[in-house]
Amino acid sequence: MKTIKFNVKTTAHTQMIDITREVQEAVTASCVTDGICTVFIPHTTAAVTINENADPDVVRDFTMEINKIVPWEDGYHHMEGNSAAHLKASMIGFSEQIIVEDGRLVLGTWQGIYFCEYDGPRTRKVFVKI
Repeated sequence: MKTIKFNVKTTAHTQMIDITREVQEAVTASCVTDGICTVFIPHTTAAVTINENADPDVVRDFTMEINKIVPWEDGYHHMEGNSAAHLKASMIGFSEQIIVEDGRLVLGTWQGIYFCEYDGPRTRKVFVKI
């Protein structure tokens, strides 16, 4: 098994960044042809998800709705003031597993892997284990 790390630089408070290319590059660099790829986010205010990457309105709608479900200010007690980011990250999740066949990620036609920032902008780490 091989672990590859790369950074993601976010530019907004809440943001979804397509990292499919970077994850595929990690798979290719690993020389693993068949197996499982785990993408892990080691941050409590960021997450990873798989969703449609063909229409940018999906990302816009996703971001808009999660901000409605978990508003930034809502009487939270956490002294750092970023409770909403912690909640969103836990709801979405810190890891995804993707099948690897013939050296390629097995994703649907319209699927992409997204890094989800909920307390940016920041420079974040992504770990890929193949």
